[in-house]
Amino acid sequence: MIRLIPSACLVAALACAALPAAAATGAARQCFFARDLSSWKEVGDRTVNLRVGVSDLYQLDLLAPCPDLPWAEAIGIETRGGSNQICSGLDVSLIVPASVTRTVPQRCMATSLRKLSKAEADALPRSQRP
Repeated sequence: MIRLIPSACLVAALACAALPAAAATGAARQCFFARDLSSWKEVGDRTVNLRVGVSDLYQLDLLAPCPDLPWAEAIGIETRGGSNQICSGLDVSLIVPASVTRTVPQRCMATSLRKLSKAEADALPRSQRP
């Protein structure tokens, strides 16, 4: 399923993504539904900070640079595996709509996803907060 998120309407943060360390330690996985994603902010060419719900922030690392992402006014979220639930970077791809230079949307595969702690989220510069 693909969900477009216009940046003008984005207001809140991501809720629950799997932490790689959680799987290794046997801790419960944290997941969120794609519909709960409310805003995003690109950070560099391979990282996107996501807001789920009101107070949760996640960091999504991409497999390769996503060139049109800094100029995108909206992004799409495509879940894989037959579920709308996102628990790791392998569960999701970003879809950047077609632009002036591209005639088809750009699909940017993710490699990892982790929920930021409250301290990590508070330490983010304003320019990196969704």
